[in-house]
Amino acid sequence: MADILHTLSAAELGRRLAAGTLTSRALCEALIARYDVLNEKVGAFTHLDRADVLAQADASDARRQAGQGRGPLEGIPVAIKDNIAVKGQPLTCSSKMLAALVSPYDSHVAERLRAAGAILYGRLNMDEFAMGSSTENSAVRKTFNPWDLTRIPGGSSGGSAAALAAGLVPLSLGSDTGGSIRQPASHCGVVGLKPTYGLVSRFGLVAFASSLDQIGPMARSVEDCELLLAALASADARDMTCFGSDERTLTAAGEAKKLRIGIPKGFLGKGVAPEVAAAVNGAIEFYRARVVRSLRSNCLPLTSPCRLTTWSQQPRRLRTWAATMASATAIVQRKRRHQSR
Repeated sequence: MADILHTLSAAELGRRLAAGTLTSRALCEALIARYDVLNEKVGAFTHLDRADVLAQADASDARRQAGQGRGPLEGIPVAIKDNIAVKGQPLTCSSKMLAALVSPYDSHVAERLRAAGAILYGRLNMDEFAMGSSTENSAVRKTFNPWDLTRIPGGSSGGSAAALAAGLVPLSLGSDTGGSIRQPASHCGVVGLKPTYGLVSRFGLVAFASSLDQIGPMARSVEDCELLLAALASADARDMTCFGSDERTLTAAGEAKKLRIGIPKGFLGKGVAPEVAAAVNGAIEFYRARVVRSLRSNCLPLTSPCRLTTWSQQPRRLRTWAATMASATAIVQRKRRHQSR
């Protein structure tokens, strides 16, 4: 059974753990064995404390045997990007400047995971201080895309996405300022979500741009992403931008058919690789046929031309939009350069 555990979703692993057909120790041992074989090739992790992982797994199994399981994440490993504080673990942001730093405290999300019974499983590579979009800018090592080791995994949460795609862990945490969860998730074929600002506490996240930063869940399925987000999303007085308990709602899975998806004009036009356009169009048809009430291809004309006079005279919303589009363009250009090598 150990040879298929890395292919199972977190939800399925949770069901097997709850049924007693799997233990957290057996799961962690199988994942550690896979880490030993693949991490040198993929470069997703920068640190893994095997003894600590197995100690957490044994504690989880003991709680379950005593009838004190803490929920659907009990005994499930969750790997964490190296800019999110976990007490007693390195907090280097993949920088040599912080190589000796060990976090003296837990971030809010680490506290939430511990309360849910999850296994806090290692430190994931990233672009140094989250400033990058390829995970080539880590001072520790490069991370490679598990689907094709000649390609990048995206960034800055490239380690978080690559670890999932390689089957090294069922769940991971990333952080997203301008696409650092969503872009590597798309590169590696996994699910990544930047939560609504304020839904997840930023306490214990090393800041890049505090008014944009968010910690978010990453997984290999939407169901797993939902499980992880449900554990993370809670009020926290230590983050003044975090929603209060009465301000947060998570859409139930059954409500998905009521959603509408907007498709920006021009995004699939000139310059988009044919295989990318085909994949996106396939997804559009899938959602149109099975999931959402409607898709509109003309509701977000983000590529319409605009004329700028003096930069400082533009409304703040327009300046933010232009900066975001410039960042997105830079990401695409970098990807093309890497693919042409």
